[in-house]
Amino acid sequence: MKKGTVTLVIFLIVGLITGVIVGQLLAPVPALAFLTKSASISWDPKADLQVLKYEIHLQVKLNLCSILGLVGAYLLYRKL
Repeated sequence: MKKGTVTLVIFLIVGLITGVIVGQLLAPVPALAFLTKSASISWDPKADLQVLKYEIHLQVKLNLCSILGLVGAYLLYRKL
């Protein structure tokens, strides 16, 4: 299988989603609460140019489980 940028992006997205799902499954366990606390990063670019007006809201919520999912996906990608 040829490794490329698209393959890496797909692996990282799947790893991130897997980490989020694992984090949600571990949320009820009090001893593992540190894995599920998330930090939010947001960016709100907007402009009004009289002809064109746009507003975009981008938000990323990361927790330790999602970061571990990203790392695991990258390591799996490297083994291909």
